Amino acid sequence: MTEVNNHLFDTIDRQHSHESAHTRRKLVGTTAAALGSMGLLGFASNDAFGAVKTSPQNSVKNITTVAATAEVLATIVNTLGPEKLGDRLDAVTLRNIRAAAQQEKNHYELLVSKAVGGKPATTSIHVPDEVFSSPEALLTTLAVGDQVFINAYLLANTVFARQGTLTGSKFARYTAEIMATEAVHRALALQSLGKLGNDRVYAKFAQREAVTGLPTTGAPGFYKILDAVTILESAGFGFGKAGSKPGQIYQYAEVSARTPSDPDVNTIAIS
Repeated sequence: MTEVNNHLFDTIDRQHSHESAHTRRKLVGTTAAALGSMGLLGFASNDAFGAVKTSPQNSVKNITTVAATAEVLATIVNTLGPEKLGDRLDAVTLRNIRAAAQQEKNHYELLVSKAVGGKPATTSIHVPDEVFSSPEALLTTLAVGDQVFINAYLLANTVFARQGTLTGSKFARYTAEIMATEAVHRALALQSLGKLGNDRVYAKFAQREAVTGLPTTGAPGFYKILDAVTILESAGFGFGKAGSKPGQIYQYAEVSARTPSDPDVNTIAIS
């Protein structure tokens, strides 16, 4: 249990100290079950994805929650990267990342719009300092992160298509269109790293990562949407809390207010 949960359950135990040990254990167990069923146990332990973890894994709500949160992260990283490393990035790479920031922000705005109805688990993201330590570190993070997004949107596309409804087919097209853009981002990051950018015959879903020299080389894709969160957390990112590596928490509202716009970015509104 976390420190917060321990405090909560110790309080329950103390307030019912006149009861038998058996009765106190039942009260603690009942409280834990009730909090868990409402998704509050995760919140009490400072877990932004607490509600997602206590509901069906690949539900539409969970997918849109994870996707919206991932786009918060992507907007922040792609906006800050050029700010922090601008003079160390070549002109083409700099412009591509800045354009990607604009596109990730647009994706987020679509996901939280009335058309989709998603809500991010948090808009506070802990980014490891190492992400901005060099152009190579930033580009590697983008290449790996964009593959996570590709996998997540392919998963979403499958779930939405299986619904067999007009809304499901519409959402499936939305996620396909977003996934295509994430694939471009990945390709450009790899190209800037001196690797083959257009290296996929098909966008990778469950297959193992074949690109050498990445933190995820050899790792398989995923079938559960929360695995996207696990991968990002293992890289040191934190959602609404400190991550596992030294870094800083950034707020989406503050960073996105200065996300750049490129006049040549087109197809800005989805049909």
